[in-house]
Amino acid sequence: MASKPFSKSFFAFYRFIRWRLGNPQGQHHHRRGTSRIPTYAEIIEGCPVASQYDQHRNQVLLLDIEGGLLRSQSLFPYFILVAIEAGSFLRGLILLCLYPLLSCLTQEAQSRVMVMVCFLGLREEEVIRVARATLPKHFLEDIGKEGLEVVRGFKRVVGFSRMIPRVMVEDFLKEYLGLEMVVGREVKLVRGRYVGLLEVERERRLQLDELEGTEMVGFGSSSSYFSHNNHHQLFTCCKEVYLVTPEQKNQWSTLPRDQYPRPLIFHDGRLTFRPTPQATLAMFMWLPLSFPLTVLRTLIFVNLPYSISLPIGSASGVITRVINAPISATGNANHGELTQPNPRGRLYVCNHRTLLDPVYISVMLNKKVSAVTYSVSRVSELLSPIQTIRLARNRDEDRRRMEHSLQKGDLVICPEGTTCREPYLLRFSPLFVELIDEVYPVALMNWSNMFYGTSTGRSKYMDHFYYFMNPHPAYVVEFMDRMPTSVVINGRRCESYEVANMVQGEIGRVLGFEPTKLTRKDKYMILAGNEGIVDTKK
Repeated sequence: MASKPFSKSFFAFYRFIRWRLGNPQGQHHHRRGTSRIPTYAEIIEGCPVASQYDQHRNQVLLLDIEGGLLRSQSLFPYFILVAIEAGSFLRGLILLCLYPLLSCLTQEAQSRVMVMVCFLGLREEEVIRVARATLPKHFLEDIGKEGLEVVRGFKRVVGFSRMIPRVMVEDFLKEYLGLEMVVGREVKLVRGRYVGLLEVERERRLQLDELEGTEMVGFGSSSSYFSHNNHHQLFTCCKEVYLVTPEQKNQWSTLPRDQYPRPLIFHDGRLTFRPTPQATLAMFMWLPLSFPLTVLRTLIFVNLPYSISLPIGSASGVITRVINAPISATGNANHGELTQPNPRGRLYVCNHRTLLDPVYISVMLNKKVSAVTYSVSRVSELLSPIQTIRLARNRDEDRRRMEHSLQKGDLVICPEGTTCREPYLLRFSPLFVELIDEVYPVALMNWSNMFYGTSTGRSKYMDHFYYFMNPHPAYVVEFMDRMPTSVVINGRRCESYEVANMVQGEIGRVLGFEPTKLTRKDKYMILAGNEGIVDTKK
């Protein structure tokens, strides 16, 4: 019986600690009246219907990002992406270990703890890079179709984030959704590094004062509206507030890729999956096994003959499939009835998925080929089982080097110049059209279920290691019919860039990819803010 007073005291102390963590000093909630619904705005349950968009057309939508746009109630995946991609796997492991504690805290306390773990000591430019290059993919996959329809019904939209720091969401909301302004929590900076502390709440209210005098409509979630006092203050300037219930949000549908407000062509980061606590735990359990497996797979492909490395690699979990395979290494391939018009080697033209593209083509041909590389690290060149030819970024010199390689044997070239993870093809450089009379297109597709084998960051020299760290990395290699490089249409000979576009279109047709006019420079300027020059000493 003596344990009952102790139990009551313990739970009373627990409730006090939880209340204090959720209400930092100077922000304690005062007792309110019995009615929690404010009188300054009309509260309407659900989303604005399509018939109301005309009357709201000239109003400003004040959008609660977590409550009115994202389907998931958990913010853990976004914070751990910052912890791992801008920090390290160790920082991500620390955050994962704190997850049981986080589940016992209020959302406000959770946000403060996660900001402390994820941001402490990080440089501002690293966090901005992750917010620009990595987080948009995961935000798009979490957007509710119904929430986006509401956003599209207003010409002017101002977004505010209750828990996610502004630096994490601003680039995405402005670039992909076209929001006019983003109001959110600010993380303190000291000499270009984050100290892991949030600025005071009143900063967000001051930012909204810029819209004073504008007729506004609020949209968010009822669960967050009635549980956060500061949420009320942000909606005080609204004439109407539309609130969706948790039950309604649970029925929101995922936004299809073809309905993205802007095509997702480029993104960065190593993790291929949404890092929920359960999925992140599985990843960290796999990591100790992946290191020796990666070394084994690398040694197999570098040192063993292709006829042996392929079956051993398959036994280790590497999945490989070939379509329209060549009949033999030395005989004619099943690529058409024409014969090679000159004694030079064949030129294989493929789309670019990872650094291993030429290696897989060489394996499927069962013979050594050469590969053209552009700004590839020394580590990747040293570990390559095939000969690599470094381009000089000079058209005449690059042409001379490729012609010299074709005199010695077969050559593989990726005219895109860089990798693309999504189902798009970048612009094909037309230089390969001027080298030979016919080319052999090859369509490549790969899958990674845990780590991406491509990057634009400092660890680019680790790309092929990350690819082999996947439990079951997969490649599909499809050899296509040869194509002539001299094409005449309506009595006019096509220019080299037109033929390159034809090759790009054929590979895109086979893969179901959409051709674009984007280039390597466009990719690196979007993701990394540079032109993609890699430190070749690594």
